[in-house]
Amino acid sequence: MVPTIGDIYCVYVESLQQYAACQVTGLKETGSKGSRQLAAILQLDWSGDQPPDETELLDMKPLICSFYFWKSRLDHSFVNAEVPPHYVLAGNRAPLVTEQTNSYGGAWQIGNSLYRQREWELIDETRRIQFKKATEDFEEISVGNQKMRRNSSVIRNFRPNSIEDVAELAKLPCLTDIQMDGYSESLILFLNKDPVINELHITNHGQKSMDLSKSHLTKLVIDGSGLEHLTLNTKIKSLNFTGNLSPGLCIDAHEDGKWLTLNVAASLPHINGIPRLGGLYIREITELDLAPLVKCYPELTELRLWGKPGNLIHLESIQHLKALQEFSTYDLFGFIGEQFPDPEELPKLSKLWLTSLPAEAAKSIKTRYKKVAASGLELEISKPRKPEWLAENLTNPFRDWDGRDHIKSAHAKKAAQLYKQCLKEIRQLAQSQISNEFIQKQLSSMVETYTQTFNKMDSKTGFIETIEREEIYVVLASLLDQLEQELGNERTIKVNREALYEAFDQLRDF
Repeated sequence: MVPTIGDIYCVYVESLQQYAACQVTGLKETGSKGSRQLAAILQLDWSGDQPPDETELLDMKPLICSFYFWKSRLDHSFVNAEVPPHYVLAGNRAPLVTEQTNSYGGAWQIGNSLYRQREWELIDETRRIQFKKATEDFEEISVGNQKMRRNSSVIRNFRPNSIEDVAELAKLPCLTDIQMDGYSESLILFLNKDPVINELHITNHGQKSMDLSKSHLTKLVIDGSGLEHLTLNTKIKSLNFTGNLSPGLCIDAHEDGKWLTLNVAASLPHINGIPRLGGLYIREITELDLAPLVKCYPELTELRLWGKPGNLIHLESIQHLKALQEFSTYDLFGFIGEQFPDPEELPKLSKLWLTSLPAEAAKSIKTRYKKVAASGLELEISKPRKPEWLAENLTNPFRDWDGRDHIKSAHAKKAAQLYKQCLKEIRQLAQSQISNEFIQKQLSSMVETYTQTFNKMDSKTGFIETIEREEIYVVLASLLDQLEQELGNERTIKVNREALYEAFDQLRDF
């Protein structure tokens, strides 16, 4: 549904535990042929336990944002004009502002700025004044062994060794984000005292237990290696783990993780203490079974999955996530369209983004969700992948090289690209109507390029060891297998594999 200028919508905002409101101040067409309509949304300075009545509607005012680096300005931006299905029309009145905005947003995220403004106003006024005054201070100062501007909001590569090192942070009144390597107990005390610092990135901390319950952090990125117990404060919304998680990791989180979004790599995190987890992001997936995931975290409202690329098993299991509002995948396969739940099985779904998925599944899901999208569901299904793409990328035999300790990422990518090029040549040869002699000549050229490419990569770093050497040979054999299979038994053309293997052995330097 497209709104009318002047419409005021409200929605229940979990972080506020109240309804918040916005007003539509304008509409415009965009795209090459006006294919997409946008609505200008103004956040309002109002909240209530119930949707607003007529009197409240007339008293509403724009939200003036002054938190952190915002300078008493409006939160006013263009978004997709389709009103999300869970938004409630409260009424209509003349737009509260007439100036057109030049800002663009992704979605109707009503209430976020109101929540941040109210949290900011809870900070001691003296500290807020100190912060605001320092935002205009560009003087270069020394903080430990680093040269920084006094108004810097982020300190990187912070390596505290003493209380004095941590005390240096007080020179930065606008500091909101600390990125550190190592650990100091005095840093925790510093975080507990400063309500402005809301983000911490910490690696190589060497701690089994960490208590951040008295801090004011809203985002934590932490190395999970060796960590067995983590106590969070009530305000942390984003928890991102790097490294390998300890099997018995326990997290103490507000309301068992209901307000928390967890970001991890590769596999399902088995973490004690957060059975009511609200959001889960899993990246670098090669294979993921969704059935145990749904069982572990049945109250998820948001689930985002990124493949390496990879495969999903039991996709149909997400039908049991009845509170799910947002679901997205990228570079994930191994499923068919029929496995994806029908719209009525995900009653609260407001956003569905699927990028790089099996072509058949993309078509099926888009067809079934087209009607719901017309009613406000934010639907984006793109990059449907055909079997040929999967053969080159998902089952690329060199994809496992990416991530091995002794292999550079650039070498892993070059090997994968080389395989794709060889596979393309194999397919072209299989479809050509040419002589046995010409095919053998082309194969010899391909083998030479294949072998010399690895020679060049290995010449400086010597990364090709016994396992990699065997893999390179096996991949070459599999390419020739595919050619012979596509040529078929009825073809008179035969591949002289022995000559090709001999050329490979003579050319290789690894």
